Amino acid sequence: MRSAAVDGFELEYDRSGEGPAVVLLHGWPGDRTDYRVLAPLLAERGFEVVVPDLRGFGGSFLAGIDPTVVESPVAVDPTQYGAAGQARSVIGLIEELGLDRPVLAGYDVGSRVAQSIARTNPELIDGLVVAPPLPGIGKRVFSEQAQREFWYQSFHRLPLIEELIDGKPDAVRSYLNHFWQHWSGPDFVPAIEHLVAAYSVPGAFTASLNWYRGGAGSIAVSAAETAPASYERINVPTVVLWPEFDPLFPRAWSDRLDDFFSDVRLRTVDGVGHYAPLEYPEILAEEIAGLG
Repeated sequence: MRSAAVDGFELEYDRSGEGPAVVLLHGWPGDRTDYRVLAPLLAERGFEVVVPDLRGFGGSFLAGIDPTVVESPVAVDPTQYGAAGQARSVIGLIEELGLDRPVLAGYDVGSRVAQSIARTNPELIDGLVVAPPLPGIGKRVFSEQAQREFWYQSFHRLPLIEELIDGKPDAVRSYLNHFWQHWSGPDFVPAIEHLVAAYSVPGAFTASLNWYRGGAGSIAVSAAETAPASYERINVPTVVLWPEFDPLFPRAWSDRLDDFFSDVRLRTVDGVGHYAPLEYPEILAEEIAGLG
């Protein structure tokens, strides 16, 4: 299914189940298929589940754009792919479908987008279940260890990456496989061929990078981070799930959540890495059901 356009962007999405609504938001390098295990679990538990491809990802890459001009998504102002732009599209989808105060769940890019919606439009949602990234990192992102992990965010801003990877399936496979292997837990076996196909469409890989080129990556966000006044904290009920083996976000960085959320509970998850909906879907389903 495809949404109405917001800012000229349409979102492709899946919708299943009946009951209280849940909207699931994916990360990079992924798409809505990140939720291929979790979405059926939630539908079986009596939820209506909506899973969109975010702007520039998966089926939303060319949605609403002339497919004979594949360069057009790449030419869009990158800030349109940032957290505020992504949030506008998700809000538009929530309103279009008439979802009544859904729970938002997300990790990676999806976590940032869910937090943006909670910050600007808390009346639209019932709560958050999110995995890193979370606020509170601050200048720690510039530590030597962190910079060994976050190198890719600077690389994503360089035109060189387009020349090396965009539209080249073997290069896309190697690049994505690095992150799916390195960021996941020790017992997880990634399956990424469907993502290789999606990201190999000419222009698609570059469109996915606009999240970083628009200034929405963790380095840019953390560098400018300041704790809000108490009355400006995210005030919807929030569950933060923090994995054990995410090399980007060590657990020590969970120490300042109360500076940014007024109603937050932290749950640590052992034995797993960055890819929340595929590495620990049952725990996500449990926490979403607890809010919904």
